[in-house]
Amino acid sequence: MAAKPPQDTSGLGYSYVTPGGMFLRLRNSLSQFSDLFSEFNKYIAPAYHHDRCERSVHMRLYSMNKREFVVVFLAFFACFGLGIFIGLAGPPITVTTMVTGTSLMPNSSGSGSGTNPDYLANGPFVMRTPLMTTYSQQLWLIARIDTDNTDDEIFDKSFHVSVGIDGLTTEHKPVTVLSADHASSKNRTRHLSCVSNSCEEFIVLHLGFLDYAHYIITVRFYGLEGFHHRYTINSVQFYFKTYNPAFTQIEIWFRFIFLLFTFIVTCWFAHTLRKYPIYDWSIEQKWLSVLLPLLLLYNNPAFPLIFLINSWIPGMLDAILQASFLCALLLFWLCIYHGLRQNERKLLTFYVPKLIVIMPIWLCAVVLATWEKCNEMKDPTYSHFVDTGNYNGFKLFFYISGAMYLLYLLLLILRAYSELRSMPYFDMRLKFLTLLMLFVLAISLTVTMCRFGFGILEDNFVARLNTTYKSSAQFMCFYGLLNFYLYTMAYVYSPNGRPLHEATITKDNPAFSMINDSDEEVVYGSDEESRRPLNSSCGKGNDYDSD
Repeated sequence: MAAKPPQDTSGLGYSYVTPGGMFLRLRNSLSQFSDLFSEFNKYIAPAYHHDRCERSVHMRLYSMNKREFVVVFLAFFACFGLGIFIGLAGPPITVTTMVTGTSLMPNSSGSGSGTNPDYLANGPFVMRTPLMTTYSQQLWLIARIDTDNTDDEIFDKSFHVSVGIDGLTTEHKPVTVLSADHASSKNRTRHLSCVSNSCEEFIVLHLGFLDYAHYIITVRFYGLEGFHHRYTINSVQFYFKTYNPAFTQIEIWFRFIFLLFTFIVTCWFAHTLRKYPIYDWSIEQKWLSVLLPLLLLYNNPAFPLIFLINSWIPGMLDAILQASFLCALLLFWLCIYHGLRQNERKLLTFYVPKLIVIMPIWLCAVVLATWEKCNEMKDPTYSHFVDTGNYNGFKLFFYISGAMYLLYLLLLILRAYSELRSMPYFDMRLKFLTLLMLFVLAISLTVTMCRFGFGILEDNFVARLNTTYKSSAQFMCFYGLLNFYLYTMAYVYSPNGRPLHEATITKDNPAFSMINDSDEEVVYGSDEESRRPLNSSCGKGNDYDSD
């Protein structure tokens, strides 16, 4: 008897038989799961709004294996370490000459008690500076007061300082730079902060440019008589600080060396990209074409003019160029972490928000470089402390701007890693960029804290920060770090000579080739739209972008 065909029990007008049993059912289930994953994979694979690597100039980063990465980082650290070693072997940045107040008393015995018992509390202290050359650059006069107080008492005393300055010509004739009458009308407030018998140093004056080899400086204190009668001022020391001429020569030479190497790297990088149209450059290559010329300005070809021209303009220009490069580097990090996630980088929606975040930081740096210098040109005894309200508001503005930048950068980094870490090429770009950036930030913050202390925005900011160097190592560390950082990026982001459009693309995770030291390239095996090579057809690229 023949078997009866299966009956339609569903009432839908058809029936089916599933041959093969459990094995075929499991296979169909896995197929359905694969289709579901393919739909989800469209959100992982490079989409139209991502900066897809297959459409830009292939960088050397894509073809580097593990050994090449190790060599690149070793070369970077070796150059950086060599710069620090040269700095450690170099001379100290400043030269200090001490003059005691008792040696300046009118009587030759030095006691002065019978002549003027309040001499150490009032003065006048008439001093002649040591011999200075153009390489001395600037002059600081710093004072320190010690008392006979034996109690563990902490006290703060306000008083006034007036200064008269005369320059000595080559014929040893005095020329008035700041008259005593003018100084009396411009006397400045200083604070004497003491713990037991030791008081903190305070800056009396700062000359940003030296016109004469010697100066005659007259200093008077007002308002310390009562303090002297109570605690008895035991001694007053004055310190003349200038830049070390030996360090100035090192600074000139190494700035010239960095300038020369930067020019060579800039020309080489432009030469490697000359055969590719600009719209095919990756975002890193576009930014490096901007940062390398700015690095030339950061090294400042006009730096020797500071010693050749009797003006404050070259020094202020140098400070502005340095601030501009550093802010451009901060803007570069924001644009890279955001630009990797999208192709549309319009001025209003992409660059303007980042410029709004960066501009306050740039303004702070420029104001610090110009405001103090301009006021010191009029009055060498100028201090931020006399503008307490403006100073505190400026300090708050700086902290808020810095916090906004850090939060914005952290947000962009987190979003970039959450969206791009599993995508071809992008994980390598993110890892390389982040690793170098973290190293640069860590070293920069370390140098800043060692150089300025934690109170970066102190009173008399510009006048004080330059006197806290102990060796040339910090200068070489900071300048060498930024120069070698851009040299390394220029090498890694330069074209590798690969044709711009190829019919195949590399494996899903190029970092895997780094780990296993393999240069093997495979083609995606799926014909699904989400897995199809993005550069497979020039004529169909627009159809894909319209999705």
